[in-house]
Amino acid sequence: MSRSSGPLPPRTGYRLWAPHYHGETAVSALEAGGVERITPPLAGRALLDAGCGTGRRLADAHGVRFSAGVDLVPEMLRAGRRHGAVAPMAAADLRALPLRSALFDVIWCRLVLGHLWDPAPAYAELARVAAPVGAVLVVSDFHPAAVAAGHARTFRDAGGRLHVLEHHVHTAASHERAAKGAGWRLRVCQELAVGPAIRSFYEEAGVLAAYRAQLGLPLVLLLRFGR
Repeated sequence: MSRSSGPLPPRTGYRLWAPHYHGETAVSALEAGGVERITPPLAGRALLDAGCGTGRRLADAHGVRFSAGVDLVPEMLRAGRRHGAVAPMAAADLRALPLRSALFDVIWCRLVLGHLWDPAPAYAELARVAAPVGAVLVVSDFHPAAVAAGHARTFRDAGGRLHVLEHHVHTAASHERAAKGAGWRLRVCQELAVGPAIRSFYEEAGVLAAYRAQLGLPLVLLLRFGR
């Protein structure tokens, strides 16, 4: 299969990925387990998935008072509705959310901020829509160590062509600085590495040798902030 010549901007890339995005990858499965572990109980809380893609994670948010999703790419939202997504979702840039202030108790921003050269405006906007007391923000990003090891954010389009998504490396420290400027305080910082939880993805792809070589390599940076 061929590969595109250079990294695609997020809007262009996710439009191509939308028809097949609903399935899991090794990175998304690893990230999902980590987010589940550090997200506080959602019962009775208002949840925003900022950069929700097809909204597939909102379907797992049981007991919430209400939930909503926003994503940059309308095609992703339409794909989600075809898969049965029922939470309210809107197309929007994270730096200019069409939401009233002080609305959400818990916010997810998952594998999104690496697509922004400067995440500070997004952190500020997420702070604006968060409840002023007790709000929690869970952020995940592609780990800098994975990039240093030669990994990239990739996907295949409907024709099987491999594409690379444009991505900016942000360390835990740079996330913390950007978030602190918006009033967030870092509470949890974790690294999610290649291990048994995602071995099946390597096995299905017939690349167990790569799994053994990458065992212990951090793939996902996971952060939880509070107000």
